[in-house]
Amino acid sequence: MNRRFALKSVILAAGVAVAAACAPMESEPDIVDIAASNGNFNTLVAAVTAAGLVDTLKSEGPFTVFAPTDEAFAALPAGTVDNLLLPENKDQLTAILTYHVVPGAVTSDQLAGQRLSVATVNGEEVHIDGTNGVKVDDATVTTADIIASNGVIHVIDSVLLP
Repeated sequence: MNRRFALKSVILAAGVAVAAACAPMESEPDIVDIAASNGNFNTLVAAVTAAGLVDTLKSEGPFTVFAPTDEAFAALPAGTVDNLLLPENKDQLTAILTYHVVPGAVTSDQLAGQRLSVATVNGEEVHIDGTNGVKVDDATVTTADIIASNGVIHVIDSVLLP
């Protein structure tokens, strides 16, 4: 009887282990999750929401996002952000935001020593200079390589304008 009980216990334990291994794991945070939880990207998250881009930036990707901080948005002329967030300016806001996104996951080590132009999601090109740190157009990458489940975020110190 003890053997039978032991065998049943082993089979039950193995079944529990297999079930645990097959259970869905908590997913890693995506680009939007990271930006929303950071505290330095409140304006960016509000803009992405207003432009209807949340689902896109939560999708599989991968994407590389050059993410301006709240401070970068605050440096724009007074009223610019409020104006862009108006429903009638959604197309302009979308064009600006998609200019900050490059298809694929590009890390800073891939940019180091390079000078190149890269097509953004909005179709225009950004100019990247990785010869002395990393600059994207006139913005400087202040924090590189924040890895998300669907890409990479590079924090920049100014808003890119197409």
